[in-house]
Amino acid sequence: MKISKRTLVRTKDIGGNYLFLVPFLVFFCSFTIGPILYSLFMSFHRWPILAKKHPFVGLANYQALMKDKIWWQAIRNTIYFATLTAVTTTIFSFLISNSVNKIEKGRQFYRFIFYTPVVLSVAAMGIVMAWTFNTQYGIVNAVLGVIGIDPVNWLGSRSLVIPTLSAASVWWGFGGPMIIFLAGFQNLPQSYYEAARIDGAGDRVLFFHITLPLMTPSILFIIITQFIAHLQVFGQSYLITGGGPGRESYTTIFYLYQTAWRYYRMGYGATIAIGLAIIIFTITLVQYLIGNKRTRIEY
Repeated sequence: MKISKRTLVRTKDIGGNYLFLVPFLVFFCSFTIGPILYSLFMSFHRWPILAKKHPFVGLANYQALMKDKIWWQAIRNTIYFATLTAVTTTIFSFLISNSVNKIEKGRQFYRFIFYTPVVLSVAAMGIVMAWTFNTQYGIVNAVLGVIGIDPVNWLGSRSLVIPTLSAASVWWGFGGPMIIFLAGFQNLPQSYYEAARIDGAGDRVLFFHITLPLMTPSILFIIITQFIAHLQVFGQSYLITGGGPGRESYTTIFYLYQTAWRYYRMGYGATIAIGLAIIIFTITLVQYLIGNKRTRIEY
């Protein structure tokens, strides 16, 4: 079969373009795919970190994981935290960005103010929030005391600890989604609004039948990425509550850390990581399938 000169030139050009992907692929395979495969390999072994031999145990680690009460509690805590934080962050950042978008003067200032907490490290945020919600000295209880409300044990209450950590995480991280939403608002086609106003549509109709449908892809992207990120929560529970009270703020990554680096059970720790990865993939796929609907504009 004879290959034309044009085809050879085109193949050469495309091949040159793919060469630019090689550095990324090397790093991706070395630091992402490689560790994932090695963790999967470790999960089929009993892997004490100081032992020379690591015997193959098959599915024993996974069977133990299914019967592990701490694992299931950590999963419940993590999903509760991720759901509460992702939904609250999405709604809050959407409303704030919508308000900032309507400001003509000083918009850059508000963007700076709202985005500033994002640049803090999780360690700095943890220290700030631990003091903010401190029962005796925290600013939150100080404000409540001014209006006559008794101090609340935000971080020591079994029912309040996860919402408190969620509130801290929303304050810390809503600036990133806000910037994405703000960019989306600024790129909405004004012709739709002008046509709707000519037909007599009010602000409520414009919001629910034009703005919200057009922003649906951005909302879907934010809520999925936020949910994935918060399923991997570690710093908040580790730095602010230490997993307490009891194990009410014990998250999956916190349990993984304790198992692998405190008790040196690397094989079981790898099993926890694989289990969490499967859960994240499944939930993300379900979210995508539910939210992946065609955007329609009706008024």
